[in-house]
Amino acid sequence: MRRYLRFVPLFALLVILLAMLAGCGGGTKPAVQNRTAGSGIPEKDKDYVVQLGYYDCDHMTGACIAKDAGIFEELGLKVNVTGNGKVPEAMAAGQMDAGYVGNTRMMRAFLQGSPIIVGANNHIGGSHYLVVSNSIKTPQELVGKKLSIGTDPEKNNANWITWANQFGIPVEGKNYEVFNMADKDEYFAMCAGKLDGFAACDPWGSMAEYEKTGHVLAASGKLPNGEWGECCVFALNKKFASEHPELAKLMILAHTRAIEHMYLKPVRSAEIFAQNYKVPMEVALMTIWKKTVAEGRTITWKMDRNYWKNQIDLELGYKTIDAAPNIDEFLQPQYLEECGADDFDIFIKEKVDPVFPVGMSYEEWKKKAYELEGKKA
Repeated sequence: MRRYLRFVPLFALLVILLAMLAGCGGGTKPAVQNRTAGSGIPEKDKDYVVQLGYYDCDHMTGACIAKDAGIFEELGLKVNVTGNGKVPEAMAAGQMDAGYVGNTRMMRAFLQGSPIIVGANNHIGGSHYLVVSNSIKTPQELVGKKLSIGTDPEKNNANWITWANQFGIPVEGKNYEVFNMADKDEYFAMCAGKLDGFAACDPWGSMAEYEKTGHVLAASGKLPNGEWGECCVFALNKKFASEHPELAKLMILAHTRAIEHMYLKPVRSAEIFAQNYKVPMEVALMTIWKKTVAEGRTITWKMDRNYWKNQIDLELGYKTIDAAPNIDEFLQPQYLEECGADDFDIFIKEKVDPVFPVGMSYEEWKKKAYELEGKKA
């Protein structure tokens, strides 16, 4: 009996300890994970309006989703979202706090002294297309044609260099009539017969397929060595992050939740995409499907140093950058690690794979997405 009585307090103590651990999540995530709007934001930051920039590219639609799905509001953030802003230049001028930006542009800006750092990943690769008119059937027909692949593409466009090498056609821009245009302008120029092809992100590859105005001749994916590299990131202004660390963490958290929204609520995400990018809903759906299912889980907030090393090695070899940025200075993972974001791999395994497995056809994915969100196609 005495042994039993001695056991009871020990058992009760064990139950209490387990309850305490459960209540605090095992101590594995910062409290920011469960913040309500505005809670935890320092008094000096409550009226601060964060300046967020992005480009007219489907990879960066997280900016629109965080705004229109109410994610910024849920976290108590005041954010001014600017499309097609020159993010690194604006950061250097002190006009941008955070933004979505491509790898080459960002590395060049960092090397030139722009106060720009990587706060989280956004896209590891793929989904960049060489779109051509219906009259172009083979890569060899591109020589001498009007292409919007940027000025001096052999010095500035890693995707073009890869494609040209794979096709066995000249890399140098002098072999083509080259133009440097915004993605949207490229598409309409091709439709008007002013261009024979262009390199761009979606929705313009999907738009060409949907309207049957052209077709995708090549698409980027893994690097020539068979490994993933880096496409674009969620960047922070170093000064902003240093002076407003809690806001920086919340912006990173909002970014991760926007990506989760893309994976779990693709129809609503496509609606937001269609409205902001001014494209048909079907094109928006095709775009979301490609990013989250057809090409794998390439939209991600997970930071991988090896992917950056792969990308840097490639671009040094191509000479699209003159030097390698210091990765220890360039990548600043602490804001992601401390913001309370979910683990990307666990999120995909537990919440996405069972519902939308990689390789799922577009029609299957679309039907299931509408059913799960209680909407009619």
